Order: sequence, then structure tokens, then C-alpha cells
Amino acid sequence: MAGTVIIFDFDKTIIDCDSDNWVIDELGATQLFEALLPSMPWNSLMDRMMMELHAQGKTIDDIAEVLKRAPLDRHVASAIKYAYALGCDLRIVSDANFFFIETILKHHGLIGCFTEINTNPSYIDDKGRLRIVPYHDFTKSSHGCPLCPPNMCKSKIVERIRAGEKKRVIYLGDGKGDYCPSLRLGEGDFVMPRKNYPLWDLIQNNPGLLKAEVHEWSNGEEQEKVLLHLISLSEFVVSNGAVATPQLLSVDCKMNSMPAKPHEPLPKILPVPM
Repeated sequence: MAGTVIIFDFDKTIIDCDSDNWVIDELGATQLFEALLPSMPWNSLMDRMMMELHAQGKTIDDIAEVLKRAPLDRHVASAIKYAYALGCDLRIVSDANFFFIETILKHHGLIGCFTEINTNPSYIDDKGRLRIVPYHDFTKSSHGCPLCPPNMCKSKIVERIRAGEKKRVIYLGDGKGDYCPSLRLGEGDFVMPRKNYPLWDLIQNNPGLLKAEVHEWSNGEEQEKVLLHLISLSEFVVSNGAVATPQLLSVDCKMNSMPAKPHEPLPKILPVPM
């Protein structure tokens, strides 16, 4: 399965919330956050909020404990471990930040499943404050993509991951920032948008713009079923381009949740006009 790359968004895809909003709400800073939001870019605002929380006596440990409570469906964790055990190359491309993602993945025993985490950098300064900086410094230059937020074009990251190699990509996401990379995928790739979220809405508006096959999901259980089904489809493809006989997946994923039974229906494929 080394030829299959699975790229995950993080917020509302791996975890079932927005990690930024989760931390702000759980630490009681929602009112200030909402007051500042109209006047500041999101990344700058999150950096400002981390300094405000520090000034209120909140520590890095306080933030970490909140992050460990962020909802992560056991089916999602199972699918990640299963895909890793099969030898898939798992990556994260997210507009969250490294400290948030790393803390959550470590807590759930998933950090070692991912080859890399592409997100906004973060660090702890000499005063013990968490600082967050944009992945792309938009104050110095533009990344040149009109579809994406100024701090990150996910397509550019996906293009680097592929780097000219013939790798099948399975891309999972939910937000507007996941639309650009979905448009860049080709035939033989798969896009997994979360149903009734912005990425799904954008695809529904004009599905003919996508070359990749689209498979929707609504919750963690559906995500697991669909993802493992798409991974199994990759068993048909071998390095010389021939079609191989499919084999049953039989890898211990070290979790109680296993792939769906063959008779259980999968969420529908979104139609693409001819």
C-alpha cells in the first residue's frame, strides 16, 4: 500500500470539532475572541488569544488538558491505525497549529501513524506563552491562490507530497480550504468530503469540476467504513498497472472497531454529470 497516500484535514475531520474554538470556549475566552475576530486575521487572532490566556493565568498544561478532551471518534482512530498497519502513507494538512494537533494525536496514541504534519507552526516562548505563526507568511508575500486563505494553500502542500510520483491520493476534509486541493486531484484519486459541510456544498454546486471520485461521509463510523473501502480498492492496482485479484484485508488494527461487514451499505457516491 506504499503507493496510497491518505491526506487528512484535522479539525472536524480527525477530531469532531474545531480545535481553535474548542480551546477558546473551554478556557472561557469566547467573548473576547468574538470581539476581536472582525478586526484580525484568524492566525494573528489565535496568537493574540494565547497571550491573553497566559495573562489570565492559563498555562501550557491547562491548554493541553483541554485539548485532550477534544472529541475524537473511536472509529476514526481505528481507521487511522488500520491504514497505517497496511502501509499507507498518512499525512495531515491542516489550518490548525502544530501544538494542538500533536497534543491530541499523542493523547490518542496516533502521532506515530503520520509521516508528517503540515500546519501552522507553534512554539512556547521564553515567557511560557504558546505562540502561533502562519504556515505561509502572508505579510511578506502571497502564495498566489485566490481560493485559499492567505496563510495556507493546501494544494501546494499536496503537490509537494506527490512530487511527480504516481501515488493514489485519498483526501479527507470538510472546509472551504479543502476545496482547492480537491480540484487538483486526478482520475484514480478519491475525495472524501464531510456531508453538509462547506467542502461538500462546494462540490455539490458543480461536481463536474472534480476529476477525482467523490465519496461522502457524515460521522466517524461512516468515515471508517468509506476509508477502509477505498483502501481495499487500491488492492486492485499493482505497480505495473495491471489489475490484481482483490485480497481480504487481514491486519490487526489494535482496536476493537473493525471494518464494516460486506453487506453493510456504504454512503453514496456523489454523481458527476457526463
